[in-house]
Amino acid sequence: MNRKASAQWQGDLKTGKGTISTESGVLRDTAYSFATRFESGKGTNPEELVAAAHAGCFTMALSAALGGAGFVPKRLATQAVVSLEQVDGQWTINHVQLNTEAWVPGITVTQFQEIAAGAKANCPVSRLFRADIALSAKLEPS
Repeated sequence: MNRKASAQWQGDLKTGKGTISTESGVLRDTAYSFATRFESGKGTNPEELVAAAHAGCFTMALSAALGGAGFVPKRLATQAVVSLEQVDGQWTINHVQLNTEAWVPGITVTQFQEIAAGAKANCPVSRLFRADIALSAKLEPS
């Protein structure tokens, strides 16, 4: 299985601008620039897209792991926070914080924490990173 996305860029780093598109068409010529990445300009940036991919992947992996353990979640909600920092003079994604909240009937906190940790470790996007990936998993009452 292959998924495709493309990017185009025109100009230098600070004043140039680009677009990002996905094969599915969900993103089509979506603007990105230095301002959208390092300031508060309108548009997206690679780290935001990585965060979206990781949140989506982890949430699906958690759903699958819960199902494999005999639990059906009513709702799962995940936020991924990607940290981009200078490390040895190079911009580096060195930390991802996954914050998930789950409403899962019949599960204990211990069971949920174990299943969530397994989903974090086994999500394909988690495995892609060499960054430290932290997880805060909160079970809401059903």
